[in-house]
Amino acid sequence: MTEAADLLLVNAEVHSLVGADGAAAGDADEVYEALAVRDGELVRLGSTYDVEFLAGAETEVVDLDGRVVLPGFVDAHVHLSMTGRYLVHANLSGASGPAEAVDRLRERAAEAGSEGGGDDWIQGYGYDESTWSESRYLTREDLDAVSDSRPVVAFREDMHVASLNSVALDRCRGRMPDGDVHTEGGDPTGVVVEEAVDPVFEAVEPDAAEMRELLDAAQRRANELGVTGVHDMVRRSHAPQMYREMDLAAELSLRVRINYWADHLDALCETGLRTNHGSEMVRTGAIKSYTDGSFGGRTAKLSEPYSDDESATGQWVVDPEELGDIVARADDAGFQVTAHAIGDEAIDAVLDAYAATENPGAMRHRVEHVELASDEAIERFGEMGVVASVQPNFLKWAGEGGLYDARLGDRRTETNRYPALLDAGAPLAFGSDCMPLDPLLGVHWAVNAPAESQRLSVTEALRAYTLGAAYAGFDEERLGSVEVGKRADLTVLDGSPWERSEAIRELGVAMTVVDGDVVFDGR
Repeated sequence: MTEAADLLLVNAEVHSLVGADGAAAGDADEVYEALAVRDGELVRLGSTYDVEFLAGAETEVVDLDGRVVLPGFVDAHVHLSMTGRYLVHANLSGASGPAEAVDRLRERAAEAGSEGGGDDWIQGYGYDESTWSESRYLTREDLDAVSDSRPVVAFREDMHVASLNSVALDRCRGRMPDGDVHTEGGDPTGVVVEEAVDPVFEAVEPDAAEMRELLDAAQRRANELGVTGVHDMVRRSHAPQMYREMDLAAELSLRVRINYWADHLDALCETGLRTNHGSEMVRTGAIKSYTDGSFGGRTAKLSEPYSDDESATGQWVVDPEELGDIVARADDAGFQVTAHAIGDEAIDAVLDAYAATENPGAMRHRVEHVELASDEAIERFGEMGVVASVQPNFLKWAGEGGLYDARLGDRRTETNRYPALLDAGAPLAFGSDCMPLDPLLGVHWAVNAPAESQRLSVTEALRAYTLGAAYAGFDEERLGSVEVGKRADLTVLDGSPWERSEAIRELGVAMTVVDGDVVFDGR
């Protein structure tokens, strides 16, 4: 007699995102009406009639009333504690201009009160001056109006630029490279970029207790958005400790893959960790490095000057020689490697470093962002099997009058060319970089991108946020599609992204299931 299931989802529209033979290409997508879960594993797909034979006395049966079931979203690039900071500190995203951003920081200062005295930082996250009519960074003068006695910091959305008040600038200035501190008439403006941001990060890094608070808040938000797994980029953080404590306490409702910064490589080797070591819920991922900066800060490394500053071609955060050494050491030690590269010169440098390794495709080495790749680079991704780990929500900057238009001019349509990457045979993984954490927003932009060269079909975009991201984390055999034998990580939507392709970002998440457990129910 067949053992009863633990959970049945019936009267639904279940999309496997693979074909009948399990192949994942183009718009292949077997669709079912119901599914059954036992011990966290998908054990049957079919009609409601067929699946209900697995109902037992203790089986939970959920009638989804025609809702859409997808594989759980896997976000291939997050800074999850950053999502927590948006929820706990001042959220500056969507501010209409400098005045509103300053008002939000003042509100946060009032909420925080005087606890901790002058040592307590007032923090804000996520401003984007490219959307303001007064398109400028926040300055020292702006933030001095928030407080003249406590340090105040406002991070730009890309985290490559920070704005500081006078108190914060005085605290950190001695540890900042002069070239990364903006000045006017010889005086600091309060705007710092790239390496000058590092001392600020260190100053506001949460202790273990605060990190747990941030991760709890971020995990709840991720589940509300249908996220079942994340690849978190961490550096000098209590996050790895907190993830493992949450795992041991059975308090994780996300699968977490931890990608460690390159300055942790020696420690990881000494402790015996390697890529894919870990539990069902927490695993060691890649070694992470930078190459260049960002378009917002004009620090992404370009082969031709920026359209709005012909003297600028960006800068190396980690130069090609140092990057090559990091890649060689990590690859020899058995680690997957992933490197941030936005400009075309930076992307080429990463691919060159990977080409010097024995088998970059087998190691699934990754490039994060891949925003302005040449035709030749795109072909190399496919030939080498290097994963393009990209953020489709960045396409919000790609339209006429947007950030890419200002920085790149006509080159804006050459950014984020996802169809070309797929056509070249490159593994494509979607993530958010927590700008913001929202897979449906990313899928929406990938389907409705400003240029045809950037647009995917609904199925292709969803697959990049599920099976593609799972592949980037060596997880395609257990996650990423709805197939018998895989883990029951599922996202349930209130509507169909195929039927509402022009409004995907407006769809609601009705339910999130991780390992067979309902971790969010918003019906």
